[in-house]
Amino acid sequence: MNLPVLAGTVSTVLFAVGMLPMLLKAARTKDLASYSLGNLLLSNVANAVHSIYVFNLPAGPIWVLHLAYVLASALMLAWWLRYRGTEHATAASTAEATTTAGDATAGSPAGGFSPNPLAIEGARS
Repeated sequence: MNLPVLAGTVSTVLFAVGMLPMLLKAARTKDLASYSLGNLLLSNVANAVHSIYVFNLPAGPIWVLHLAYVLASALMLAWWLRYRGTEHATAASTAEATTTAGDATAGSPAGGFSPNPLAIEGARS
């Protein structure tokens, strides 16, 4: 194996291993809120176009690296599309539960006490 092929192989393994934490975290948490749809779409389109170039090169480490990028981008887009509703539903239910618990102070309409005298006044009217 010559030096350029060895360097390509080592860098391919390092880049592929570097993507694993992102993919594992996305799979585990299903939280892809920090990724934008535009970026994920553009990455997938760019990978599709770049495939024309890469697969016209002789087979080698660059093919493996490009396939890793194609798979990672496609997975992230698929997960973003699949889990986008669950993130918002989970965040909304968490915010609602926090608000409801915070509103349940003595004297408030929920049965607790409200430190705001105007809120008590308004509740009595």
